[in-house]
Amino acid sequence: MLKFYYNPLSPLARRVWIALLEKEIPFTPKIVNLKEGEQFKQDFLALNPFHHVPVIIDDGLRVLESLAILDYLESKYSNNPLLPNNSSQLAKVRMAQMVANNELSSLVISLISETADSLKLAGTKRKIKRILDFLSELLAEDNYFGGDSFSLGDIVAGDAILLTGKLGFDLSQVEKIECWCDRLMQREVWQQTQPNDEQVTIFKQTVQQLIKLSKKEIVAKVEQS
Repeated sequence: MLKFYYNPLSPLARRVWIALLEKEIPFTPKIVNLKEGEQFKQDFLALNPFHHVPVIIDDGLRVLESLAILDYLESKYSNNPLLPNNSSQLAKVRMAQMVANNELSSLVISLISETADSLKLAGTKRKIKRILDFLSELLAEDNYFGGDSFSLGDIVAGDAILLTGKLGFDLSQVEKIECWCDRLMQREVWQQTQPNDEQVTIFKQTVQQLIKLSKKEIVAKVEQS
């Protein structure tokens, strides 16, 4: 059976978790305790030398990186397909994935690390609004980025956008996106996988700890140079 190494608080791992459940693929969960540093231990580094979740092992094949895993699952497991056959709709799904992954995900750090009066935070929120406006235009009058069918674009964009909402961005600024998020949250899998307030607090604390650790490492390198 497929083995899934993840942590439920990891946004990247949650993409794969959602896909596994939506496609009804049986798997053995292997939770990696990021707060305790299990991702840096030798057993996990043998799976992923870059010390990140998610990782899957399926029929002896090891796959890293969430987007690569999503494509692998979609290619191998035909049940409950998450990519449309129509070329135009496929392009929309891929754009939603890539914009969320490349433009939106990195902004989460500022939502966590910056104070309410920070100019950087204000700039971050303007960027998020611009991204959501684009995705709203891309969604048009469809229920999902895959048209009437739920897709990988909805998984990648949806998880990132719902997280920004939980971290303080007002999703009601883009009505179509807010309604789409409500539609996602009506799905049983999303109710099961989205973090509650307590888990979001733990996630924020973990990210803040990692930021502090990263700053200390930079200072140490400067002092040694």
